[in-house]
Amino acid sequence: MTDTRPETTAHDYTALFAQALQESPTQDAPVLRPVPAQVSPAGLPQGLVRVPDTAVPAALPVGHEVLAELRSQASMKIGEAAGADASMTEQDRRQRGQSIIRQVVSEWATKYAASGSDLTPQQERAVREAVFDELFRAGRLQPLLDDPHVENIIIYGDKVRVDYADRPTRTWDPIAKTDRDLINLINHLARMQGQGERALTPATPNLNLRLADGSRLAASAYVTPRPSIVIRRHRTRGQGLNDMVRWGTIDASLAHFLTAAVKGRKNIIVVGSQGVGKTSLLRAMAREIPSTERVGTLESEYELHLHEDPEGPEVVAYEGRESNGERGADGKLQGELSLSDLFPQLLRMSLRRVIVGEVRSKEVVPMLHAMNEGEGGSMATLHARSPQLSIERLATLCLEAGIGMTEALAYRLIAQAVDFVVYVRLVDETELVDQRGKPGRKHRFVSHVMEITGIGEGGRPSHQMVFAPREQDGRREPRAVPHGNISQSNLEDLVRAGLDRTVMQRPWGSWGAPLESVMPL
Repeated sequence: MTDTRPETTAHDYTALFAQALQESPTQDAPVLRPVPAQVSPAGLPQGLVRVPDTAVPAALPVGHEVLAELRSQASMKIGEAAGADASMTEQDRRQRGQSIIRQVVSEWATKYAASGSDLTPQQERAVREAVFDELFRAGRLQPLLDDPHVENIIIYGDKVRVDYADRPTRTWDPIAKTDRDLINLINHLARMQGQGERALTPATPNLNLRLADGSRLAASAYVTPRPSIVIRRHRTRGQGLNDMVRWGTIDASLAHFLTAAVKGRKNIIVVGSQGVGKTSLLRAMAREIPSTERVGTLESEYELHLHEDPEGPEVVAYEGRESNGERGADGKLQGELSLSDLFPQLLRMSLRRVIVGEVRSKEVVPMLHAMNEGEGGSMATLHARSPQLSIERLATLCLEAGIGMTEALAYRLIAQAVDFVVYVRLVDETELVDQRGKPGRKHRFVSHVMEITGIGEGGRPSHQMVFAPREQDGRREPRAVPHGNISQSNLEDLVRAGLDRTVMQRPWGSWGAPLESVMPL
């Protein structure tokens, strides 16, 4: 099997950071001038004001009670049509549903106009789409799922908060009329995704599932005062490291380094807090794996989607499975398949690399063993608040795995398994504007690349920063830039994989200018 993907790796990144070298001299970071004290609300530094938390206006010309009635009428007619034709497929049902919804809404719009309130063609179409969403898609959630700028949807009963990539967090209208309706909507989504065995019930009060667009939904009810739902969107699925450069997550120098690390079969852990973009970066790095390789992925819910890339490596994708809520005679939840349950089978698949979407539990032990015993090149993500704390986090998970591992053995296993830790940072300034009225934005960037160099003092893994922030000659760069620290053995491996040594000698990497932010980072 030959690699048919266009060359967008080492050579392109070399050209990018070579071009950056020719750019204009670096500029000083913008200085914010203070404004009178009265314009800064309590709790904000002088010179800054908070962006108003504006509620999103409703786009529909009618209330949800009218939509519910139209939905009921259309549902009854669709059911009658399906009952009269036993051979009707789901696609046929949707097409027939669109026709019925058009008829039902048209008849209603005629009566609505007779009352003196005409609808524009656009408004009538919006009503049709809303009814279709109620029956065949995600109901009132659908406009949010269709918005490419939405990152997270957070629901607690009738309280809805929406996190955006390019603007402040905003409130939204309730997704359902009652808590019971909200639970019914979530169970409807589970059935639509072919995961009908998963449902929010008193016996199974927690539900995790993957939506059709790849979003990850986590819901709880019956053990919380009101239903609590979080939907995390995956806005980037087919992007590579060159896109990460374009977005400012990394520069061309770091992209070149990471490409060499992947091709050089280094074991890498991508670390950061929740929602910073760890999975997106891991997915982009995985696209540098040659298409001739056979790779295994292990996830609670599919988020990497590497198995859907026709030009990528051959991927054997495993997904964990929740239980049906019942317990067997041994007390174990029936039907449950955890990542640690799936790991032994994964390792029998003649794989050259293993990628774990997120390490959260006892799957950490077989993952570290796989990194130790295989050819290298495995990767994973991990929640940790700093690159240094990732070592302690891995050790804690090893100790909690329930296999009697000692702290010393955990540290030794980590030191032998992990080559590099890549730390991703998120700074959210979308609620701030500077004195000139320019709004802030979200800054997602890699701030550190840490090399694990072996066992150090106290038996803990020793480490050094290969890329990190730098402050020098009046300039501060919070994003990762080369520090020149790397072991000779790893450097030689990366050079053989295509690394240009001069990348490690550029104090400011390929960043053409300091990061512009409302407040110093």
